[in-house]
Amino acid sequence: MHFKFKKIMANSCEGKSKPRSVKEYLKSGDFRKSIIAIAVGGIAGFLYYHFVGCASGTCAITSNPYASIAFGGFFGYFLVNRPCAC
Repeated sequence: MHFKFKKIMANSCEGKSKPRSVKEYLKSGDFRKSIIAIAVGGIAGFLYYHFVGCASGTCAITSNPYASIAFGGFFGYFLVNRPCAC
């Protein structure tokens, strides 16, 4: 018997071309997708601060709205542009 195994973690990024210049990147869908993800993450971070928050002020992230917005924006960007997403 002879078995053939498929690659589980096949690299599907090989065929995807990257923009060649900054101008092309700014016009690409990847840039728009990143900006939208940061905005949605920031809004989610603010909503988390507003509705859940930290009343005592001892929580590093949720006691400050700017930190919550930045943290949410980071997670929004990370979810869209994670290393395994092509």
